[in-house]
Amino acid sequence: MTMLDRRLHAYRPDLAEAGLEGRVEALRFVAGTPARVAVPVIGLRPVPDLAKGIDTELLLGEEVTVYDRADGWCWVKASGDNYVGYLPETALSDVLVAPTHVVTVQRTFLYQEAELRKPYQSILSMGSRVRIVGEAETRGNHYVMLEDGTAIFAKHVRPIGEAQGGDYVDVASRFLETPYLWGGRSGLGIDCSGLVQLSMLMTGRSVPRDTDMQAAGLGEPIDRADLRRGDLVFWKGHVAILEDPETIIHANGHTMTVARENLQDAIKRIGWLYEQPTGYRRPVI
Repeated sequence: MTMLDRRLHAYRPDLAEAGLEGRVEALRFVAGTPARVAVPVIGLRPVPDLAKGIDTELLLGEEVTVYDRADGWCWVKASGDNYVGYLPETALSDVLVAPTHVVTVQRTFLYQEAELRKPYQSILSMGSRVRIVGEAETRGNHYVMLEDGTAIFAKHVRPIGEAQGGDYVDVASRFLETPYLWGGRSGLGIDCSGLVQLSMLMTGRSVPRDTDMQAAGLGEPIDRADLRRGDLVFWKGHVAILEDPETIIHANGHTMTVARENLQDAIKRIGWLYEQPTGYRRPVI
């Protein structure tokens, strides 16, 4: 049978997603059931074990397909980028009412009520999806209200159906100084390919999650001499965004932040560990 990428295809010896029947061996094939992420951010793991590192993260309101539930864990595939993994069952909700708005700032507070002087309930990342049912104004500040009475500053969200577009590099630059987190994909902590994916998502483009996936098929290959703003430079296991032909923005383990760096300096610094760049690509706009 065909060997498939376990990150993008849900299959185990005992169970697999229905679409893989005839392509992989498994005792059962299931269609799965839909659910939504019900917590601000949650790690998606290759195995159901909190002691293991995360592959990626899912954000509040994102949809998944659940293939298995056992011992407090769910085995899921994310609808946005098809990433497969395990997350705690408590992180999901079976209530499938569609969200109406998406968070557009790096981080925002979800307040217990429409008053910035009151305690906040949680912190939401850019890309989080919420269902807005009303509005409120307190001391001249405008808020949008969720069904449970919590509130978000109105300027920090936009309707999901609103026209998207714009410069994804500008979005990426808003994450400068955000802590680096392996597998991170939020305004609380992010990795190199997560920065590319989330920044592009906010401008209406769906792209693969991991560096090797992006290097293999995101946009078109180009020569270094042709580099311009918005292009990507790849190393083995790393990706950076060109702010201009001489400057990159990237989440990196050197500064442990999202940082701005001279491209040539980065090539020299990274070279001793990861050798020279493996390629350059221009995302299709």
